[in-house]
Amino acid sequence: MSSFLEPFTVEFFVRALCGGVLVAVICGVVGTWVVIRGMAFLGEAIGHGMLPGVALATVLGAPVLLGAALSAAAMSAAIGLLQRRGRLSYDTSIGLLFVAMLSLGVIIVSHSRSFATDATALLFGDILAIRLDDIALLAIAVVVTVGVSVGFHRSFVTTAFDARIARTLGLRPQLAHVVLVALVTVAVVASYQAVGTLLVVGLLLAPAVAARAWTTRIPTTMVAATAFGAAAVLLGLLLSWHVATAAGPSIAMTAVLLAAVSATTRSVLTRVTRRRHPADHATDHRDTGSRPTESPELVPVALPERTR
Repeated sequence: MSSFLEPFTVEFFVRALCGGVLVAVICGVVGTWVVIRGMAFLGEAIGHGMLPGVALATVLGAPVLLGAALSAAAMSAAIGLLQRRGRLSYDTSIGLLFVAMLSLGVIIVSHSRSFATDATALLFGDILAIRLDDIALLAIAVVVTVGVSVGFHRSFVTTAFDARIARTLGLRPQLAHVVLVALVTVAVVASYQAVGTLLVVGLLLAPAVAARAWTTRIPTTMVAATAFGAAAVLLGLLLSWHVATAAGPSIAMTAVLLAAVSATTRSVLTRVTRRRHPADHATDHRDTGSRPTESPELVPVALPERTR
């Protein structure tokens, strides 16, 4: 037991755990919307869109987080601009900019011959190097994320299922979409140091997927996703410490495994329950195979009432 608890006596491990839990809160809230809205590709694209800014900031000796934020914001703005004025579909705009930003980042990295170590941290994260000022920035990002999510909750929910209803209610669906993209950008930038640009979508998607197997309402899903994300951070860091693996990939892989275990467990329990009580499900024609179907996400007609 003493060897198991040993990492908790080390300062950099505790800082990494605190920072990782804050990232889990951000990704739990934003990741829920990413899963509901099907925005996984956007999150991946923004993650890679940070590469030029981070690489350039590292080469020039500027703050890396600033470079990441500026590059990710430029990526988000360019996607919206291409979609509106270039008459391209949303996924086509993302795909084009995804390749362009990734290529630009690799060009900058390849131009610097002494960039190998920094590139590894950039791609796969360096959560063990989190400092107290990084934790303070993450805490601010948590407050902003939660505050914006609460303030725009009704708009997000209604827009997710019927933009016409949102317009009728005066909820401005276009603004809601822009704000949601901004939240995804904040989540990706905040998570980048923990798991890097290649693995950032793992923390955005996996905890939310794990949570949706057990929850039926959006706020509950966010809380559960945060818990799953925090568990992934803790278990991933412990795995990294005791097995000597890379911390970022260990966290991302743990998050994915938790999602798989969660979905499998829910599916097994559902099947066992139906075998024991077949009469209760004889007339149920809304079979999802993994979770209840009375979620507000799946009942668009009830959304305006529930989101007031």
